Order: sequence, then C-alpha cells, then structure tokens
Amino acid sequence: MNNTEPGYIALYRSGELERRAGRLEARLGECDICPRECGAKRLKGKAGSCNSAYLPIVSSVCAHHGEEPVLSGSRGSGTIFFGNCNMRCVYCQNHQISQDPENQQRYAVSTQVLAERMRYLQDELKCHNINLVTPSHFVPQIVKAVLEAVPMGLHLPLVYNTSSYDSIETLRELDGIISIYLADLRYASNELGRKYSRVRHYADSSRAAIKEMYRQVGNLEVNDEGIARKGLIIRHLILPNGIAGSEDSLSWLVNEISPGVAVSIMSQYHPAHRAYRYRELNRRILPEEYAAVVRLVARLGMENGWMQGMESPEIYLPDFSADEPFSAKRR
Repeated sequence: MNNTEPGYIALYRSGELERRAGRLEARLGECDICPRECGAKRLKGKAGSCNSAYLPIVSSVCAHHGEEPVLSGSRGSGTIFFGNCNMRCVYCQNHQISQDPENQQRYAVSTQVLAERMRYLQDELKCHNINLVTPSHFVPQIVKAVLEAVPMGLHLPLVYNTSSYDSIETLRELDGIISIYLADLRYASNELGRKYSRVRHYADSSRAAIKEMYRQVGNLEVNDEGIARKGLIIRHLILPNGIAGSEDSLSWLVNEISPGVAVSIMSQYHPAHRAYRYRELNRRILPEEYAAVVRLVARLGMENGWMQGMESPEIYLPDFSADEPFSAKRR
C-alpha cells in the first residue's frame, strides 16, 4: 500500500470496504447506528430519532477556510455539512440545518450524488481533505458513497467531524476508512448533556467514542506542508458558567487519552437557536472564563493544538441560507 494514500483505498481493493458498507446498511433496517438505538426502519423510509430516513441529506458543500490550520491549509477543507442531527443542542450554531428536518428534506440525495460531491471538492475545488460534518447518523450512506467514489478517483483523507455522540460498534466499522477524527468533547456531565443537548449519557458515550477514535488513529500527524494526514483532534467549546466542565474534560484527555493529544480550544460560543430560554446560556463567554481555560491548558501541559481568540463569535457564525455559509471576512 502507498503510505500516502488513505486506508479506504486498500479496503476497497480487498473487498472489505464493500463488506462494511453492506453490514452498515443492513443495520438501518432497525437502526442502531448511533447511541440512541431508536430501531427505526430507515431502509423503508421511516425517519429515526435523528429525523432522517434512508437518503443522506447534504445541506452544504464548500471549501471551508475557517477550520483548524492543519485542515484548512491554503486550499481549504472540503466540508460536506449533513442535515439533521442525533443531538438537540439548544445553542446549536448550525440549527438552520440541524434542527429543521422538514425544510432539510429537499436536500436529500443519493449516495451516488454524495460520491460526486466528494469528487467535486477534490478535483474542482482542490481541497486538502473531505470533511464530513455531523456524520454520525449517516455513516452507512457515507461508507457506501466512498465505495462508489473510489473508482471515480477519490484519494483524499476523510475527516470525521463529530459531536462524539457515536456508537462504538459503528466507529469500529470506520477503522481504516477515516484518517482524521475531529471530535467534540462538550460536557463532563451526563446530566448537563441531557439538559442542553437532549441525549442520554453524553459524557460516558463521548469518552468511550474518543478512546476508540484514538485507538484507530493516534496522535495528530502532518505532512511536509503541515497538513493533517492522520490522527485525533479534540474540539472543546468553552460554555458560559462552567457548563462545559473544562477542567474535568481536559484533565481526562491528558490522563486517559494522551498528554500529546491535539486540542482545539474554542471561544466562539454564541447564544444561538434556543439558548435565549436558558439564562445561564444566554450570553457569550466572559474574558475571565476564557482566561481560566487558557491557564488550565498551560497547567495541564497541553502543548499541541490551537486556541481561538475572543473575537471568534463574530468570525465563525455561519449562515446556511447563503450558498456560501462562511463569508469572505472569515477566510
């Protein structure tokens, strides 16, 4: 195998990629693809707890220049934003596409079209990678699309850009297919995950998922141009009033994953969607809350990664009603 090519190409040649695609698709019969395990008959067109049936929903496709530098590089990260979600975060900045299932139905496409979108990002926009945003509820469709895209010439690394509310069994099917995991670590408390994101056992599920991701890809590796080729990147969004549990979460990463894990500390929280209903979430983070996490990162000796500046809420807030969700000023 060529050491520079993604693992999914070797899996395609051996027939393993096709076998995994078949196993994953069969699980849509009574869906257990994510930790909700809702049992929806998605193969027959019934929507699951993620508000999605069989066809993948592709809400936006673009070269995104606002991701972590190792992903965006000079040509952008080839982002495919999937519609709907298996979480219900009350402050979701992508709520236009994640929490509006009726409107998102018009963006349903075949896996063949999804494969063509991947090729477009690679061949036309010349992106560094294919960045699958909110993919957890569409893993079978994604793997099938990759199976169809390899004969078309797909050869870019795949980025799995996730909330981390992922099934371990599903993640195991992605071993060797995904090169880079870009994973959120949102809460240290199951109770707060239930209150603000409407999911059970978020803290436990996400930590188990992150351990599996790390087992597959290890610490971040970059090529000679400084572009990510493999590895785990953890995103941690600072929330007002300590709701993110930053000390607990980041300490866990250092002690249970790796002191060298790449961490992207995000200060871009904006009280979007339904955050106005929660007094404790209805404001941006304060400078002192940001400074406390900066000190925490230094104390823990976390040296690999990035920290957003306090201006980030204005820079990163998307508008999915536009053809290009991220304006020129964000590039």
